[in-house]
Amino acid sequence: MIVVATGDFEVYHGVVTELRDRGVTFTTIEPGDDWPEDTTLAIVAAGEAIDVPEDVDVVQADPDRPRRAVEAAIATLRGETGRTVVGIDPGERPGIAVLHGEMVVAAFQVPAADAAEVVRREVEDAVNPLVRIGDGARLVGSRVIDDIEDVTVELVDETGTTPYLGSGVRGMGDVLAAVNIARLEGEEIVSRDVEPTPGELQRIKDRSREASDTNRAIDAELARRVADGDLTIEDALAEHRGEDTDRGGPDPTER
Repeated sequence: MIVVATGDFEVYHGVVTELRDRGVTFTTIEPGDDWPEDTTLAIVAAGEAIDVPEDVDVVQADPDRPRRAVEAAIATLRGETGRTVVGIDPGERPGIAVLHGEMVVAAFQVPAADAAEVVRREVEDAVNPLVRIGDGARLVGSRVIDDIEDVTVELVDETGTTPYLGSGVRGMGDVLAAVNIARLEGEEIVSRDVEPTPGELQRIKDRSREASDTNRAIDAELARRVADGDLTIEDALAEHRGEDTDRGGPDPTER
């Protein structure tokens, strides 16, 4: 039995919410109350002086990160000591899965520009974490790899990692692929230099046209800077509009 024992309302509210969301059986007591006989683990606020029975494991919860405390509690009860592994299925909105041992403890799908920050946050307190990223979507993947610092990264052959999706689960493919990627061994990599192909540059130009209010594409030079991660599509469009203004009007070749 997990027992939440804290006088810190913020910790109490955050931890109880996370436990309920995960479907974990637990109970709560006020500091100083008698402990239930079947207590095996206590969650308390970090730095809070709580008299916990000697044979009860203790997890301290940060009010800003209650999910971490709940994950630690579940792992302790299961006797898991596995490594934290993050799998990434790269793309415009990468799927990200966080595994602790064999257990998936978190999953995300975020814009590519936010992927590295999510990874950094998820491995912040982990011991010797590992990131595994699929080898598809080369341009996006290379930027994510370059943005991840101080964590071991492996490049994984992602062939066959996206499962068949039955009715009602559309949109989950990238996240499920990230779970499979996290479970595959890859080749350790520090960076990935990728020269964009003409087709990749054209796709960036096509995306810029779709995002443009005037149905106009950015030029090849700006597309390359987007491919290199120096600009977002929105930044490239703004710069393109500025160049048009400097020239005194739009470039008819870009219509």
